[in-house]
Amino acid sequence: QVHLVESGGGLARPGGSLTLSCAASGFRFSLYAMGWFRQAPGKEREFVATISSSDSTYYPDSVKGRFVMSRDNTKNTVYLRMNSLKPEDAGIYYCAKGLFGSGNSLSRAYDVWGQGTQVTVSG
Repeated sequence: QVHLVESGGGLARPGGSLTLSCAASGFRFSLYAMGWFRQAPGKEREFVATISSSDSTYYPDSVKGRFVMSRDNTKNTVYLRMNSLKPEDAGIYYCAKGLFGSGNSLSRAYDVWGQGTQVTVSG
């Protein structure tokens, strides 16, 4: 059974940093792209980052230069390092497994989602 479990969320001050982790199980992790999405209260889920099976990454302009996604295939884990956090970065962050090896910014390109981890930026 495929499982994704996010961790690392919490409270950060504006300008601060957080690192999210997503532990995967139940599939050949190295073969698939992974993605991070977020959803703020009252807003639609939005794309944050993706990494392909060959380690290519892609980010929207809203986080480019501040967020870094990486993967460790030996640990079946992806990470999202978030720097220079802004209040608008707050929300629930979801990890997702891609349908294929190539990364994608569309949520329909992902078939399994984690339960999410809360990120709050305040102070």
